[in-house]
Amino acid sequence: MTNPSIDPTLPPLLVLTGGEREVLEAFLDFHRAMVARKALGLSDEDIRRRHVPSSTTLGGLLKHLTIVERNWFRRVLAQDPAMGPPPTQEDADGSFALDAEDTVETLVAVYGEACADSRRIAARFSLDHVVPQAELGQVSLRWIYVHMIEETARHAGHADILRELTDGATGAVV
Repeated sequence: MTNPSIDPTLPPLLVLTGGEREVLEAFLDFHRAMVARKALGLSDEDIRRRHVPSSTTLGGLLKHLTIVERNWFRRVLAQDPAMGPPPTQEDADGSFALDAEDTVETLVAVYGEACADSRRIAARFSLDHVVPQAELGQVSLRWIYVHMIEETARHAGHADILRELTDGATGAVV
């Protein structure tokens, strides 16, 4: 099962001489793809399995990153009023929680849709475009990209470990 909006065949190495935006987008897309790939091929039970003392699971990482994508690109960058108020710490803590209907297929698909939406939104703005952000004052699209690379890469590392603990699979392409 694959999601065409998450393409693991486009690693950042393909843009070694690309422009700043192209490089930022390639790194973010690479890490987005790695998180999704870590869940593919597992059962719905596998992505719910807790291997660490916290409530972090592979499925929870996908759900959390979906929320993070929507927050930074739709709520902050696009200033979409339909998104409501910024998330609280309680919202952030609960963003890893899975619902009974969450499956590998649905979580990967919804994450892929959120990433595609983020790409469409970001394409409308220059890297220097600045928007208000409740805690930080103002942020640029460039800052959002760097933050999202950091956030997604950190969770891709978590996903690497959780996948290895689940079935022993390792590497960028499982």
